[in-house]
Amino acid sequence: MLNLRPHTGIGMTSQRTRARMIERLREQGIRNEAVLGAMAAVPRHVFVDEALASRAYEDTALPLGMGQTISQPYVVARMIEALLNGRAVLGKTLEIGAGCGYQAAVLAQLTKDVYAVERLKPLLEKAKLNMRQIQQFNVRLKLADGHFGLPEAAPFDSIIVAAAPSRIPPALLQQLAPGGRLILPVGVGEQYLSLIEHTPQGFTESRLDGVRFVPLLSGTE
Repeated sequence: MLNLRPHTGIGMTSQRTRARMIERLREQGIRNEAVLGAMAAVPRHVFVDEALASRAYEDTALPLGMGQTISQPYVVARMIEALLNGRAVLGKTLEIGAGCGYQAAVLAQLTKDVYAVERLKPLLEKAKLNMRQIQQFNVRLKLADGHFGLPEAAPFDSIIVAAAPSRIPPALLQQLAPGGRLILPVGVGEQYLSLIEHTPQGFTESRLDGVRFVPLLSGTE
């Protein structure tokens, strides 16, 4: 069920550029209307530095500082569409690498139960401020090393990772509920999106698009 809510303080220019972003996503092959609706509901310009706000709805990753980026809209939509494909809802969802909180806010339009971890405390605090600004209150944010997932809240029906490990972290597989899905970029140098499904016969992997993400680092700062 969609959890779309109006956001105040959004000018007509932002509304038009957001509408163009949604049309571009359609042209790029995003077909799931729930995903498109979730992308339309979240004001991306709130999540980037004010100096970059005019570029917020371009299909590009933008810098957040501390060597991190906010993912391009197409990649966010593509990953979430793969998670949702054939399912009515995402269910209990874990995001690894919350960054500024943008992707978590999109996820929160598609499920009432979102957990997000971030290893960099300044970014985590920024994400919390952004969630308050848009009045998105169903995202639980925590400072943590994403390699270990969030065992105290497991299992998860959906797990999405916004940074690339060299291999799939075993803890994330262990925390994936039966019938659940995990999507993440994998690789050093050349990277690809991996979609893992927890079936009755075990885990199956589908390799999707080539991508470019920052590496999934260990520890917290």
